Amino acid sequence: MNESKPVLYTYFRSSASARVRIALNLKGIEYESRPVNLAQGEQRSGNYAMLNPSCLVPTLEIDGHKLTQSVAILEYLEETRGNRPLLPADPLQRAHVRAIVGAICSDTQPLQNLRVLLELPEAERAEHARRVISQGLAVVEKMLEHTAGRFCVGDDVTLADCCLIPQLYNAHRYAVDFAALPRIREIEERAAALDAFHQAHWSQQPDCPTNIK
Repeated sequence: MNESKPVLYTYFRSSASARVRIALNLKGIEYESRPVNLAQGEQRSGNYAMLNPSCLVPTLEIDGHKLTQSVAILEYLEETRGNRPLLPADPLQRAHVRAIVGAICSDTQPLQNLRVLLELPEAERAEHARRVISQGLAVVEKMLEHTAGRFCVGDDVTLADCCLIPQLYNAHRYAVDFAALPRIREIEERAAALDAFHQAHWSQQPDCPTNIK
């Protein structure tokens, strides 16, 4: 296995990138962060487009490979770095984790990401994002009624938490009402106390402008 330090192409506001940052931190994997400024269109530049044809972040260079798509990256890290498991041993619990991951990463975040918002009139973007995120988190809250302990599935941090917490960055940004999301709020508070989540927060990233930290 290639022992060079992994390189993560990331953007401070990207919730997909944050999922991977959290998992890398939880597994104790040191990595180099290489920011790609989505707001300035750097993801469509020639060099990055060659690295990742979808022109999205994150991309992770690790073990001599170039990996794209955050959930695929999370699964690769889980399968190759078992020192800190982020999937439960029980098959049913693993299915619950993956269901929550899907509710966030397939059913919610893609409908409010930057590419979608830029297709809308500027005056409609915030309300669209708030509505989509509110609907998605309401679904997750109902799922947590049957799966949650201290975290999304049971009492240990899993890939579900790695995906939920970054979605909450966007929820706060677009002023989603958390009143009907008590389990999500509790999980957010517990995650905030862990260094792996704190260090992955958008405000802690090297490309985060100092005026909004």
